[in-house]
Amino acid sequence: MQRLLFPPLKALMGRPCLRLLVPRAAPGAQVPLRSGLRVGETGLGRRLTESGLSMVDWHLIKEMKPPTSQGEWEAEFQKYQQFPEFKILNHDMTLAEFKFIWYMEYSHRMWGRLVGLAYILPAAYFWRKGWLSRGMKGRVLALCGLVCFQGLLGWYMVKSGLEEKPDSHDIPRVSQYRLAAHLGSALVLYCASLWTSLSLLLPQHKLPETRQLLWLRRLAHGTAGLVFLTALSGAFVAGLDAGLVYNSFPKMGESWIPEDLFTFSPVLRNAFENPTMVQFDHRILGISSVTAVTALYFLSRRVPLPRRTKVAAVTLLALAYTQVGLGISTLLLYVPTPLAATHQSGSLALLSVALWLMNELRRVPK
Repeated sequence: MQRLLFPPLKALMGRPCLRLLVPRAAPGAQVPLRSGLRVGETGLGRRLTESGLSMVDWHLIKEMKPPTSQGEWEAEFQKYQQFPEFKILNHDMTLAEFKFIWYMEYSHRMWGRLVGLAYILPAAYFWRKGWLSRGMKGRVLALCGLVCFQGLLGWYMVKSGLEEKPDSHDIPRVSQYRLAAHLGSALVLYCASLWTSLSLLLPQHKLPETRQLLWLRRLAHGTAGLVFLTALSGAFVAGLDAGLVYNSFPKMGESWIPEDLFTFSPVLRNAFENPTMVQFDHRILGISSVTAVTALYFLSRRVPLPRRTKVAAVTLLALAYTQVGLGISTLLLYVPTPLAATHQSGSLALLSVALWLMNELRRVPK
């Protein structure tokens, strides 16, 4: 599959007609790996290890140097002790335990800066060399702007978990709305990067424009959108710890539809603030996604497609059922961190292959 998706640049350079394509394709080829690592690994570990609130301030340059002496660590720990998470949840935390969650958050922030540089520095180099077309310049500017916005949105999210809430006795956590916005912008960045890379690196198929192909293309677009929404709904599940309210499947407790779906008023709040409704919605979206993927696969078998496109369809089907299995297992086992991280990473893999199949089926411009 790696050979199908990302052919070596050295081989591409051997073709005279592609020598101008390679420098334009290079930024797009580098970006998905970095953004994918950020969304699929460090961001997930941060949320699941509850380390996101350990660094209570934000400085672009100053915070790049971690504490080194005992005095610096104690000062950092004292700052953390002034905020709700320590007072309510971690009041018996030791300095050694604090160092672990601090380094988790520090790694996430430093990785974010590395990803930002991986976008901005190559973009500036290729721009200066004149290797970017006019359309590609606009796309590169949008991607770099989204990277910067993503960093600012991350701090805006963290701030919501540092605020004192005198009327609340709940465990301190970041706003699920801001968490979803942070994840959503990361997914948009990743999808835009991956689509750009696939469009530049993979030769486009000239498929006969039949009615079946048109339906297949539409279903591929709808399925990718559904997978995106399912992944995004996972942010609300994580933000509200909704994976811990009903740990049974296929029923939720003793019933198919639990009684506490609409406990909040107004009713719309339940979709975003009621853990029961959030888990219910995530289940429905997951089942809908795997159903759409299955229908997409069987429809693809009725259309004559190139080998690479068939591989994409089969891979999407296999990943969809794997992801469902991971989700059910995570639920039944009360959300163990390694399994939950694998499930969340699986959502990114599934979304990636859905985009790959969409790209395979795209219409060839006349």
